[in-house]
Amino acid sequence: MSVLNVENVTHGFGARRILEDASFRLLKGEHVGLIGANGEGKSTFLSIITGQLQPDAGKVEWSNRVTVGYLDQHAVLAKGKSIRDILRTAFQQMFDWEAEMLAIYDKMAEAAPDELDKMMEDVGELQDLLEHGGFYMLDAKIEEVANGLGLGDVGLDRDVSDLSGGQRTKVLLTKLLLQNPSILILDEPTNFLDVEHIEWLKRYLINYENSFILVSHDIPFINEVVNVIYHVENTVLTRYTGNYEQFQALYAIKKSQESRAFERQQQEVERLEDFIARNKARVATRGMANSRQKWLDKMEVLEKPREKPKPTFQFREARTPARVIVEAENLVLGYDEALTRPVKLQLERGKKVAIRGVNGLGKTTLLKTLLGQLPAFAGKVELGDYLFPGYFEQESGRDNTNTAMEEIWQEYPGMGNGEVRAALARCGLTNEHITSQMQVLSGGENAKVRLCKLMLKEVNWLVLDEPTNHLDVDAKAELKRALIEFKGTILLVSHEPDFYEDWVSDIWNVEDWTTKVI
Repeated sequence: MSVLNVENVTHGFGARRILEDASFRLLKGEHVGLIGANGEGKSTFLSIITGQLQPDAGKVEWSNRVTVGYLDQHAVLAKGKSIRDILRTAFQQMFDWEAEMLAIYDKMAEAAPDELDKMMEDVGELQDLLEHGGFYMLDAKIEEVANGLGLGDVGLDRDVSDLSGGQRTKVLLTKLLLQNPSILILDEPTNFLDVEHIEWLKRYLINYENSFILVSHDIPFINEVVNVIYHVENTVLTRYTGNYEQFQALYAIKKSQESRAFERQQQEVERLEDFIARNKARVATRGMANSRQKWLDKMEVLEKPREKPKPTFQFREARTPARVIVEAENLVLGYDEALTRPVKLQLERGKKVAIRGVNGLGKTTLLKTLLGQLPAFAGKVELGDYLFPGYFEQESGRDNTNTAMEEIWQEYPGMGNGEVRAALARCGLTNEHITSQMQVLSGGENAKVRLCKLMLKEVNWLVLDEPTNHLDVDAKAELKRALIEFKGTILLVSHEPDFYEDWVSDIWNVEDWTTKVI
């Protein structure tokens, strides 16, 4: 049974075509992975099927009585509300029923006998709905799911405006799971989640009885939870049955077949054109030449298989720094309160260190404190001599109206037009991307622009906060290669052990330093 049918959808932004005659179906119980390179239109497709965006052509039809829950990375959480307040809105319908029931009780004292019977009947129906929905156990249910994603450690009474990007994602995801919709739509749910809670979500999705559509560049994660792949490439959606590994095998066969078919046709075209050129002038063979020309004119010409531009990353290395990059004595991280016990840290030249630990324990705070952007809560930090740090922040401003080119020029005003275009092209960005505003680029395209800025700077110490978030498979692999090749020092925060475990020299776990119960 199909719960969603998308037929012949076409959509674009200006001259840029995102989807062309795309069709899609979601069957009951299917676990779908929607994959593709950065900027191919995955998030646009989700916006279309959730009704946030109207396609230029085509239709989207959901079956009746389907409830859809959408995890949107850019949803805004209202300042002044606690995490618990936000999570309780997952059950807003039940709270409305309770308010309606209490209002009826208030009116009963003044009701006539014939009205009273109707009121008692209404109250009974509402009471049944609340009890059947588990209304009187809501707080226990909220705490169970919130603890599964680590929100209990953050504190359910904490104001949502104080949360980090990862904590906001957890709140949105927890609310979505509490709503228990019949269809889940998840856009990069593992971004900002730590390893433990990615594992919790993985188990949840593997056992999920209903259908879901998942966009993710976390290949080990998507490989374990999906049974259908939709691949978006060059504006076309293609369906594959199986997990990511099975998709890769089928996709390789498909690309090989397309390439061979194109080559065979090109050889045939060349053979026909050669025959026509040699025989059209001779009276005796002119008829055969004209016949072959008609055949050639009617031939459906195959397009050469298009390859997406792949990024090439390389970091410019500055002069060699002192032996000790940064040293901390009795360092305590925190803002209004301490997040850690006093710790002693030393980062030596040439070391490549990954920082791990659950969200909310101060990984980003640690990076900013060691860079000198934030004061230590207690203790002292000393930076070594001749340091040229390069910092990649986890999040960028969502209201950035600069184009990608302007973003580079703002930091490097002396660069020429051609130099800026070439630098962005090396990062896998097309002409359409580099003339688009940062706020309309996809998360991966935005990250590539910010990586480009970093690679134009001479550095000997890279400080990277979740650089793989939003990056597609090719970009992630190329970034890994560039970091292995970089001869300077690296301090990396990442929730993807598969990305860093085989090349870092040390791992710092902030869970070993925290004063919180985890």
